[in-house]
Amino acid sequence: MTLCASDIRFSVAPMMDWTDRHCRYFHRLLSRRARLYTEMLTTGAVIHGDRARLMAFDPFEQPVALQLGGAEPAALAKAAAIVETFGYREVNLNVGCPSDRVQNGAFGACLMREPALVGDCVKSMKDAVAIPVTVKCRIGVDDQDPEQALFALAEACVANGADALFVHARKAWLKGLSPKENRDVPPLDYALVHRLKRALPDVPIAINGGLTRMPQIEEQLTFVDGVMIGRAAYHDPALLLKVDRQLFGVPAPATDLFDAVDKFLPYVERQLAKGERLANMTRHLLGLFAGMPGARSFRRRLALDAVQPGAGVETLLRAVDEIRAATARRAEFAETG
Repeated sequence: MTLCASDIRFSVAPMMDWTDRHCRYFHRLLSRRARLYTEMLTTGAVIHGDRARLMAFDPFEQPVALQLGGAEPAALAKAAAIVETFGYREVNLNVGCPSDRVQNGAFGACLMREPALVGDCVKSMKDAVAIPVTVKCRIGVDDQDPEQALFALAEACVANGADALFVHARKAWLKGLSPKENRDVPPLDYALVHRLKRALPDVPIAINGGLTRMPQIEEQLTFVDGVMIGRAAYHDPALLLKVDRQLFGVPAPATDLFDAVDKFLPYVERQLAKGERLANMTRHLLGLFAGMPGARSFRRRLALDAVQPGAGVETLLRAVDEIRAATARRAEFAETG
């Protein structure tokens, strides 16, 4: 199975505690063409954990990829093979996460210091599966020279068969900055990622970090093959409604945000029937109507009411009604002056 540059033109980044199966299902209602990623799973979780709970996904989510965390080639190969049997379209190696948990396990962003080991990991995974193997990395860690660190890592990955690279255009500081600060404080260096693409013209390369608006995304696509969006896609899901039309030239799957919620309701009902809690699904919708009249009331209703025992789809519908009512009031005020 091959991966084309167009396959990674737009993707939603793997985000811990955020991009679970409910989030991905809703994002798919907003864009049919976006590539979706799971939260990172460690090799140990995949090999020894409750796979049905950790790895299950709805076929509607496709194309969906799973991100692995680990640093042992044999374990990564074994885990990648399991990922393939579950039906994922891609397995992605995390070489960018700076969390304490990752540092304690000596993987994630720590691997920026060990390009040869990353190359071995990629080769082992490639030998084990037929689906694409990709790498998500930073441009360096701590006092590394970003140009040297990124190019050394990229060359090791490509030499061992990596199908694509996703580059978060910031350093990670393993000491001195929290994971949250690492998403904002280190300066962005888009130009370095552009130089990497010029040096590796045949390798699909996507850029990540600090991109929140469609004009920014379209500008980056003049330099690289793809853009990966993280928090912007989560806090302002309306951005995803623009993706299919503006980046792929095809109609959006939902006419507007209200239509997207309506299309989400059957999924919510199915999950509730299986015993899932409403709040576990609606928490991914809190940013949906950002900037619109009634958005604060919408968020408050979901935050307070969806966690109540027995909360059902009517709770979500009442929250959406806050937006409809506030929008109607604004329109009425505009007409009457």
